[in-house]
Amino acid sequence: MLNFNYNVSTRIFFGRNSIEHLGDELKQYGTRVLFVSGQGSIKKTGLYDTVIDIFSQNGLVYHELSGVQPNPRISLVRQGVRLCRDHDIQCIVAVGGGSVIDSAKTIATGYYHDGDPWDLFVLGDASVKKALPIGTVLTFSGTGSEMNGNAVISNEETTEKLAIHKDVLRPRFSILDPTYTFSMSENQTAAGTVDIFSHILEQYFSPTRDAFLQNRLAEGLLKTCIQYGPVALEAPRDYEARAQLMWTSSIALNGLLGYGRVSDWATHGVEHALSAMFDVTHGVGLAILTPYWMELVLSDETMSKFVEYARNVWMITGNNDRTVAKEGIEKTREFFTALGMPQKLRDVGVTQNALVVMVEKAVVHGDLGKFKKLGKPEILSLLNNAF
Repeated sequence: MLNFNYNVSTRIFFGRNSIEHLGDELKQYGTRVLFVSGQGSIKKTGLYDTVIDIFSQNGLVYHELSGVQPNPRISLVRQGVRLCRDHDIQCIVAVGGGSVIDSAKTIATGYYHDGDPWDLFVLGDASVKKALPIGTVLTFSGTGSEMNGNAVISNEETTEKLAIHKDVLRPRFSILDPTYTFSMSENQTAAGTVDIFSHILEQYFSPTRDAFLQNRLAEGLLKTCIQYGPVALEAPRDYEARAQLMWTSSIALNGLLGYGRVSDWATHGVEHALSAMFDVTHGVGLAILTPYWMELVLSDETMSKFVEYARNVWMITGNNDRTVAKEGIEKTREFFTALGMPQKLRDVGVTQNALVVMVEKAVVHGDLGKFKKLGKPEILSLLNNAF
């Protein structure tokens, strides 16, 4: 196990009616709030009115920034930074899923940045120094942004999608009420489940050999996705299914699984290039790419990890390691397909002549991957296979 510094600092309020904590938590950081939300679903469910009532009851003055889209845009972040400066905002509450939360995080640190907030993504993590306090009310299970210091933003002008990572971006608190995810559509539920699954795989497929505890934790979370993803699709208001997926999503990317080992993240790097160019839902892109990444990196050197995955997650038996490993990959593909995910890039509007450009965007900061390094030729091969 490698050395690590442990920090999972977000305070979690989990369960029915946990929204009752919102007012008291926000008042710790000030009375002037920026309320960030998506494209209107919280008004349909009544959550919007609940939040506004809490603001009123607690003497909180709020300004709104709505309209955050999936694959959130830097243009809206710029609006948020201006609002914060114009109204001397003291804290931000993000009500929605990962796109809303990532926008709020970027606004929070952009408030203290002298230049354009996109500079932070170009310059990298070291440029992130400080952020306004953030709280979240989660309505979508998948990204894990409610409990980590990551933010991913798209630049629609340059068709880039980049990330920043800093503990200062971790929400101070997050309200996780599984009933707020009852309204997730079938596609959102499926894509969210794949997103969770992929976050776990990116850390599970690691070059760090001695990570027994982390591997067993990861396998338990993968099995939870396999168990409850289909249940949530079949019965969207099943509280236990939604609760299991919601908490799995948070644990999958709050740092716990990655402490003490090296993580890969190659598939995410390729998918960011994909969704930046074609505005594909993140989980959908991951569902297409992940099995092809597995097939690409499977070798005699990596075989043992794939066998471990196949036996412990999918309970595959047999004496031939290569056969067992390939069956594990195929089980992964079958699981994503059963959730309703497409299998090919061409099925989501990707054009073959765009693949070379996608490769260049994927390696903007260098080769991808730690489990097995992917340069331009390997990434192009992955995309061609997935096309």
